[in-house]
Amino acid sequence: MRNSNYLKMALSILLHSKIRSWLTIIGIVIGVGAVVGIMSLSENMQKDMEERLSEMDLTAITISPGSSKAMMAMGPGGGGGGGSSSSSEDTNLTKKDIMALKSVDGIQYMYGQISGKEDVYFLGEEAELSITGVDPQVWQYATTQTVESGRLLEPSDNYVAVIGSGVAEDVFDNEVGLNQVLTIGGKSVRVVGILESEGGSSDNSIIMPIDAAVSLIEDAEPDVYDTIIVKAESMDIAENVSAEIEEKLMLSRHVTEKDQDFSVSTSASMVETASEMMESMTLFLAAIAGVSLVVGAVGIANTMFTSVMEKTREIGTMKAIGATNRDILMIFMVNSALVGFVGGVLGVIVGSMVTALFPLLGMQMMGGSVSVSLSPSLTAFGLTVAVAVGVISGVVPAFQASKMKPVDALRYE
Repeated sequence: MRNSNYLKMALSILLHSKIRSWLTIIGIVIGVGAVVGIMSLSENMQKDMEERLSEMDLTAITISPGSSKAMMAMGPGGGGGGGSSSSSEDTNLTKKDIMALKSVDGIQYMYGQISGKEDVYFLGEEAELSITGVDPQVWQYATTQTVESGRLLEPSDNYVAVIGSGVAEDVFDNEVGLNQVLTIGGKSVRVVGILESEGGSSDNSIIMPIDAAVSLIEDAEPDVYDTIIVKAESMDIAENVSAEIEEKLMLSRHVTEKDQDFSVSTSASMVETASEMMESMTLFLAAIAGVSLVVGAVGIANTMFTSVMEKTREIGTMKAIGATNRDILMIFMVNSALVGFVGGVLGVIVGSMVTALFPLLGMQMMGGSVSVSLSPSLTAFGLTVAVAVGVISGVVPAFQASKMKPVDALRYE
């Protein structure tokens, strides 16, 4: 029997059991749609994360108060995170710590940074925004951020600020331009620079000289920092510099690993941790989607067993006129593969529709929106999985049909 005949007969079986076949196909559609949608989201989130991490300064090292080894949150310090204030139980970072690190080899730049949220007024409007205080003499060289217009902070600056693109364009009804004045804590702060958009929280931040920020941020104290930002001379020595910083601070602060009251993290360690987390999440989501495929596979197997029973007399007739065991096996195998293929095509379409909805639902990753698209390789993967599930599910019923004896099949009621 020719291969075209197998396809014609398999298609005939599919068309003559419409309701049962389509109920089975729906199961595959749901399974493949879930797999394609979830894996597409994971794939695009991975790509988005890699793009963002590739823009990070891998020479950056952040020193934070407290003993937790939490992952560093990148902030407007150009490699350091802002906004994580120490609790009452933590020991503050001070200028003494910076002085203790002066002797560490491999440090290119180092400065203390404070952060806090304050009410900001502009033309009668109010918004609570993140204020970051930095040492302008060092920050202008250490930061990886670039200005869209204006300039960065300079050593002689006081009550001036560099603002994120979000503050300039989105926070207030009226755009904030260069040399316009914001009111913070009753003080007038002039805008001297607007940063290029990075798609994260830094777009809605205000960066100003640390001496001025101390007077504006509640609970801030002179020479007391939320974080200390260090830039190594190269990313190759960043880990070694980080280890030496930890040793120096333990000596100067008179602590051991057991009662360590600070944490040191590098951008490189953040990249590694984020990648591991993303891989774990992708596997977890794929496993969840796989459950749907298992349910679909059970549905195909059930449909195939039912088809075999319904077609028992026809199987006997075909064998009586010369059909071989292989012919019967191939007819039902092609039928199950066809069910999987149709379900796979519809599943990929559903998965594409779900994928297109993710940006509309405001899916975010690392502070920025995820642009989600379905790759050709993922489409091919979805179809391949669907057909494979169909074939595997139909093996046992097809084998059972092929082994029927013509006499017994013809007598079947």
